[in-house]
Amino acid sequence: MDTEVKDIVSAVVEKWQGKEDALIMMLHEIQEKFGYIPRDVALDLSTKTGVPLARIYEVITFYHLFKTSPPGKHKIAVCMGTACYLKGAPQIVEKLKEILEVEEGQSTPDGLFQFETVRCLGCCGLAPVVMIDDKVYGKVRPDQVMDILSEYNK
Repeated sequence: MDTEVKDIVSAVVEKWQGKEDALIMMLHEIQEKFGYIPRDVALDLSTKTGVPLARIYEVITFYHLFKTSPPGKHKIAVCMGTACYLKGAPQIVEKLKEILEVEEGQSTPDGLFQFETVRCLGCCGLAPVVMIDDKVYGKVRPDQVMDILSEYNK
């Protein structure tokens, strides 16, 4: 681990140590800086705080927000709220799994896409909805998924 990374971890520990819910707040800040929580950073955090590495991974794996692998370049979010669910979101999820060859919460091996489902995107009138990065696609059908993804493969 390089000096810059160690300095980042030291600054995070210094900022939060001794405060209530410090571990969770440290992990949030680390993930914000790196996009995920690298193993070597978790190990350094354990060393600097005295919190066992197993406890750190308990927290990381308990909360869905924390990631242990680098995020993909483009974040795909499929809305699974009631309107989207009833109008075909599960079929879109299955199509994405088939095309990307990943499960929900994973990134593609090439690092291009990160695939997740979310509870609601606030676009119920456009159900079912897929959001890639900041772009919303409404009334998506499974047969449109490949064309939508191809916009990002360029």
